[in-house]
Amino acid sequence: MSSRTWTPRAVASSAGHFAGDVWRAVEAQHVVSTRALVDTLDEQHVLERVLDQGKPPLPDGAARLHYLLFTPFRYAPPPGGSRFRGPNDPGVFYAADAPRTACAELGYWRWRHLLDVPALHSMPSRPQTVFRAKIATTTVDLREGPFRRDLATWTRPDDYSGCQRFGVAARDAGIGAVRYESVRDPLHGGCCAVLSPRAFARPAPIEQQTWMLSVSRDRVVWQRTHARKPEEHEFPADLWVRSP
Repeated sequence: MSSRTWTPRAVASSAGHFAGDVWRAVEAQHVVSTRALVDTLDEQHVLERVLDQGKPPLPDGAARLHYLLFTPFRYAPPPGGSRFRGPNDPGVFYAADAPRTACAELGYWRWRHLLDVPALHSMPSRPQTVFRAKIATTTVDLREGPFRRDLATWTRPDDYSGCQRFGVAARDAGIGAVRYESVRDPLHGGCCAVLSPRAFARPAPIEQQTWMLSVSRDRVVWQRTHARKPEEHEFPADLWVRSP
């Protein structure tokens, strides 16, 4: 069966329920970026409210969520969309089963952005927030069952058209999240595309970690020195040169 033939009915017929934790990595800038513009916390709170009024409205089901959870549902996708989100589709919260895979996913895109600036050979190390959220929702797993026959479509590094069509069918089938194999993690860890704000079992992250991310043309390095013991994830860029 080709991925082009997936209908909402066919997707729903292989759906199940998943309840568990997922991890996401984002740049740690929300508080710092506004705090630097004002002198007091009261002024910062006023500035945050003013800025929030100019942002797109939250979709249904997102108002109860912490900003780290609702932000991906609020804004338009990049040109061309993302893996399971077409240019005109609702938001998607991309996450992973483990912190390392979440770091590989974000690290890849930071590396890609560096390549867009020929004069730069590296980016200054910056703090990142790696956080854990809990979901409980109807899901499909593209690594299993009838979906696995289209694994080549789900893991294409630069052509998202098949995944985006599947995302439309999954939303129409009432699927809350799509589980799939990471394209950017060399170990092919599990990822999760949360399609609905209602998929979250808790309204806020249940754990947050601070990591430092260093990006150069030949590698991406994540380091966490404030844990019980230092942790590090390193991704040589030659693993991604075939993933434009």
